[in-house]
Amino acid sequence: MTQAFGHWSPQTLRLIALALALLATVLFFSTQIDGYLSARMFNRISTSVAVVLPVAVGQAIVVMTRNIDLSVGSILGVVAYVTGQSLGLMPDLHPVLVLAMAMGIGALAGAVNGVLVAWGRVPSIIVTLGTLALFRTFLVEYSDAKTITTASLPKWLVDLPQVTVFSVAGLDVRVTAILAVVACAVVGLSLARLRWARRFYAVGSNPDAAVMAGINAARVAFVAFVISGALAGLSGFIFLAKFGNITVVAGMGFELKSVAAVVVGGVSIMGGSGSMLGVLMGALLVDTIDNSLTRWDLVSEFWRDALLGFLIMAAVTVDTFASRSLARLRAKGGQA
Repeated sequence: MTQAFGHWSPQTLRLIALALALLATVLFFSTQIDGYLSARMFNRISTSVAVVLPVAVGQAIVVMTRNIDLSVGSILGVVAYVTGQSLGLMPDLHPVLVLAMAMGIGALAGAVNGVLVAWGRVPSIIVTLGTLALFRTFLVEYSDAKTITTASLPKWLVDLPQVTVFSVAGLDVRVTAILAVVACAVVGLSLARLRWARRFYAVGSNPDAAVMAGINAARVAFVAFVISGALAGLSGFIFLAKFGNITVVAGMGFELKSVAAVVVGGVSIMGGSGSMLGVLMGALLVDTIDNSLTRWDLVSEFWRDALLGFLIMAAVTVDTFASRSLARLRAKGGQA
């Protein structure tokens, strides 16, 4: 049995473990919550994952470069509010332009982080902790305590979360879920097929070697933060469509969810490794647990956040031990 598993890569084993964990989670909650295995619960989780997944994909790109973006929740909130306000003033805007505007605002905010990290050489955790507060403060001041409501939004946006692309065995796959999965797939294919995208791995794996190979590490880090901001903007657009009523607290907590999805999905916090399939499965697992705990009367709101924190610590611990074990095995192999 050990020899059979030995032929599989660590990434494959991690994906199998994630699939088993997701299956175990679903089976457990199906015994605890009435009507859990239903189309309604599927729609609830799939539309919720649609908000989390793009921001987690962007976070993964940043983490691959040995950085972290803690401002994504605030960016999401700013994008949702500004986009909603713009639609209230210009309801005839084409949906494609609205989506481009949302991602553009996010990319601009990400560029602020990128400049400070890449060329200002300030640690990303410090920069994004600061912009987390700055972007949120901007939203509070900009909104003037006013709420965006569904009454001010065009009908196409309000109806968007209910638009079904196709159904499988009675389970509806909504257009927002397709948007999120397409974003994940595009980034995943780019990382696998495009040379410039592989530079995220190179910079995160060994920054000094990447520079010696002629890679502009600062520019790669900057692009990573811009992509993270743009995908947080996409999540902001989906968030606006899903909830409609946007206040100054929109997006709070998504930095924790995105980090949880990324590290649980197998993206090394030390940079240089990870896959978008793992991020997708990580987002599914994290959001399935989150939504299930919401409906489980035995668990309070506090324990939902505590469990997310535990998942992050467990994933990072496993990743650290796995990396050290792999390094020892490689060292022994080299000596042999």
